[in-house]
Parts: sequence; structure tokens; C-alpha cells
Amino acid sequence: MMIKPMPRQAATVSTLKPVAAPLTRTESLRLQIADEIVSGVLEPGTPLDEQELAARFGVSRTPVREAIRQLSASGLVSVRPHRGAVVALPTPTQLDDMFEVMAELEALCAGLAARNMSVPERRALEALHDDLRLLVHEGDPARYHATNEAFHAAIYAGSHNGYLAELTLMTRTRVAPFRRAQFRATGRLGGSYQEHDLIVQAILRGDQPGASEAMRAHIGIVRDAFRSYAGTR
Repeated sequence: MMIKPMPRQAATVSTLKPVAAPLTRTESLRLQIADEIVSGVLEPGTPLDEQELAARFGVSRTPVREAIRQLSASGLVSVRPHRGAVVALPTPTQLDDMFEVMAELEALCAGLAARNMSVPERRALEALHDDLRLLVHEGDPARYHATNEAFHAAIYAGSHNGYLAELTLMTRTRVAPFRRAQFRATGRLGGSYQEHDLIVQAILRGDQPGASEAMRAHIGIVRDAFRSYAGTR
């Protein structure tokens, strides 16, 4: 395995084995509502009443309001001035545009990570990849999704380009509900892990073009998996 020289910027990922941070109340609520929207339980045009949702999930209106605000950034919710929020899925064209940008940003991150990641950062990425392998065998989509986010975030940080990492995380927030939904498809966890393996191996050998191409292909498959899932609901 060829390791590139230490980059100019200091490593930003801990040398300890990373773990996915526990979800806040707002994040948990956002994921639950997003799941219901993407799965079709909450259909486009359905009003989202803060008080009703707060009572249903046993929380105050504050996390409900923040979850709705975050969902509006994903295109899942439309917030209308003085009229409240309603469910609003992006059009297929809008979703394709989002995934196209996501693929290019993540490909750039992966390529730079192959060039710039320190030895401790590469070991941390391998640890996350191994955690995902175990979760595939357990068949736990929720935990796989959480660790998957940490895996991708480690690659963004490993690019050692703060502006790119910030931009990529912002874009990921918009497509996160759709990326999460694809894990419900049969065999998708194993497929995701195999795609990750190509990315990890390219990063470990310092193959910048190979890491970029593997990541770009991975995001394209994620998009297609969501399309397939959405078409069957």
C-alpha cells in the first residue's frame, strides 16, 4: 500500500476510532418526518401542523419548528409565509440536478483525500469502513445510515480543503433524505459497502483519479437506487 507524504495542513480527524454522534431530538424528528415523506406516508400537499406533530412525537414545538426548517432546505417541505408548511417533493429534474452536483463535489473530495489524507486519517476511514461491514451483516439500515454519514464526512475532512468540505456538507444536507431512503431497497447495504470498498482502496493507495471516479460512480448508483425505491412505493 502506497501512502502519500504528510500534507501541509494538520490532520483534522482524531487518531481514535471515530463513532457516530448520537442524534439530537431535532435530528431524530427530522429523520422520522423525512422517512414518512419519502416513503409516501405523508403525501405532497399534506399540511404539517407544528402543534399536531409535537403532540404526536411527544416533544415541544421548538424541535418541530427546527426540523421543518431543515426539511425545507432538502426540498421536502415548502414553508409558505403566513400559511404554514406543506409536504413538497422535488421534481425528478430537480433531484437529478442535486445528485449531479453531489457526485462532482464528493468526487473532488475523494480525489483530494487520496492525495492529502494523513496516516491516522486513513486508519480512521478504514475503521469506519469496517464498522459498515459489520452493520451490513446485522442488516440495520438506520445505524448503517448514521455510520455512512460519518464515513463520507471523514472523506470531506480528509480533502484538507475547508471550503470544499463545507460546501459538500451543505449539499449533502439537501439530498440526505433521499440517500437515506435507498437503504430500504433489498441488497442495498451490501452494494453500498462494496462501492465504498473501491473508494477506500483507491484512497489508501493514493490514487487520486481512481478515488474520484469510484466516488462519482457510487453517487450515481445511490441516485439510481433511490429512483428504483421511489418507483415501487
